[in-house]
Amino acid sequence: MSYEKKLMQMKKMIKKEPTAPTQKSSYEKPAPPLYSERWEQAGLTRIDNDFGTVFKYEVTYDEQYRHGQYALGMLDDVMMRWEEAGLTHPYATDSDETLLFFDTETTGLKGVGTHIFLLGFLERRGKNFVLTQYVLADPAHEAAMFFESKLWQREATVVTYNGKSFDWPQLQTRWTFSQGVIPRLREQRQIDLLHSSKRLWKNDLAQMKLKQVEEQKLGFVREDDIPGHLAPIIYMDAIKSGETSSLLKVLKHNEWDLLSLITLYIHLSITLFEEATNETVVAYTNVGKWYADLKQHARSEEVLTNVTQSYEAYETFTAHYYLGLQRKKRAQYDEALASFLEGRKAEDMRISLQSYEEAAKIYEHTYKAYDDAYQLTTAALQKVHIDRTLPWKSKEAFEQRLQHRLKRLMKKREIN
Repeated sequence: MSYEKKLMQMKKMIKKEPTAPTQKSSYEKPAPPLYSERWEQAGLTRIDNDFGTVFKYEVTYDEQYRHGQYALGMLDDVMMRWEEAGLTHPYATDSDETLLFFDTETTGLKGVGTHIFLLGFLERRGKNFVLTQYVLADPAHEAAMFFESKLWQREATVVTYNGKSFDWPQLQTRWTFSQGVIPRLREQRQIDLLHSSKRLWKNDLAQMKLKQVEEQKLGFVREDDIPGHLAPIIYMDAIKSGETSSLLKVLKHNEWDLLSLITLYIHLSITLFEEATNETVVAYTNVGKWYADLKQHARSEEVLTNVTQSYEAYETFTAHYYLGLQRKKRAQYDEALASFLEGRKAEDMRISLQSYEEAAKIYEHTYKAYDDAYQLTTAALQKVHIDRTLPWKSKEAFEQRLQHRLKRLMKKREIN
């Protein structure tokens, strides 16, 4: 039987709630599952609260515990560095902030009938790091799991991988079915490491799945891991049969996800401080661009200058373009022009043509060197005409702008 057919068969076990309960007095607490004792024997802790049953699994690591190339205790170092740096950045934290690394496992990817069956947390507690996983006893006990998670009363910065787009919206959706039964879900500040990874490793990594990031950036390779798409089937088999051996593998999969969130936050922070030794010129160029997008122009210029001075010249043409933009903002026109002239050599045709344009602007408007501006614009047009990489609309837009500039420059040359 195919994965899709088996998943649909298992989903029939889950009843869709017609309406969310509105009064605690009307809530009927479900009975504990018949397999509760078997799950406890497998190492899960059973918790009974006013809303039903939830199973909990907890692991404690000391700060020297290594996941890939990083010890967990390095989290304290990077948090301190952010506080000392005084930079405005989505990753920036201070000593009073609690970071809660968060990941879920669900019975599907979307839809009202999709349940969260595992809530995973990893956080610093004293001198240790504690991983806590709450497993849904069965869909009738959803309110019990959410209540036990304490997300309705905790205040923390939630760190996820694609959590802004998936985990947290899915949690909000499911929480509404318990609205009026348990307290409302509390909104939290969030750091989404997937979004950040895309910013830094665009054009550097072929895939952005966490497993690929672990292997290529964090020095961690999973062994005997279950494929993530099998997790829903394994869970549904577990609540049907009470069997837990495969379910424990799902918990291990989630545990690795959470450990990787800590080490990925460490690695990305170190990269943003320009201290990661295994990063590429592409990544550091993107770091400089990111600071520019955040209006941290001095920091952007510092990073991009370091890139142009630390790597081989042929690797830094794109960095020169972005460095030129920062120098132009500071009215450092000689330096900006030099950067744009280097940027013309970039393999990325957009970067190359934009460098031609920016250099021509400086020649035209700052130095009134119309002949030089004309020559650059003509050369850029020739590149557009022979290029086979740009989409048609982009190519047309470049050509229109360059033709317009060329006509203006021809008039200025005639006058002068």
